[in-house]
Amino acid sequence: MSTAKVVIVMGSDNDLPVMEEAGKMLDKFGIAYEMTVASAHRTPARVSDLSRNAHRRGVEVIIAGAGAAAHLAGFIAAETTLPVIAVPIDSSPLLGLDALLAMVQMPGGVPVATVAIGKAGAKNAGILAAQILGIKYPEVSARLIAYKDEMAVEVEAKDKKLKEKLGKG
Repeated sequence: MSTAKVVIVMGSDNDLPVMEEAGKMLDKFGIAYEMTVASAHRTPARVSDLSRNAHRRGVEVIIAGAGAAAHLAGFIAAETTLPVIAVPIDSSPLLGLDALLAMVQMPGGVPVATVAIGKAGAKNAGILAAQILGIKYPEVSARLIAYKDEMAVEVEAKDKKLKEKLGKG
């Protein structure tokens, strides 16, 4: 059995600069993950095997990033009962809008959670995976609470700095 709780799959190794943002967030929350490249169009048997066997290996969430036609997340969701989070990659002349539309237009019965296009979306996918796992794992939930507290402290510090700069602090 794998120790990875999350699998990050991308349609191409060109997607790594975006998808590693999800990995950074999972690292921050102490969540074991694995990354792989598998294409819904070029390696459908590999995607099918990954999808059908992830649960048996102990995986609890799948994050799938793809650009252009972006069928990867939907293909995976069709073959697993695990939560699937889709990250649209801005790798086409349409700058990810095509991928976003492909991902959010899933038919009823085949849900795919879809986040923003690009690196911000991959970061949010990592956070969303942590939130899903935080329901079951209290240590992950505690790290999420600490992360949100850190963000609040950063905003307060930026507000204070702004007010000082404007002479109103």
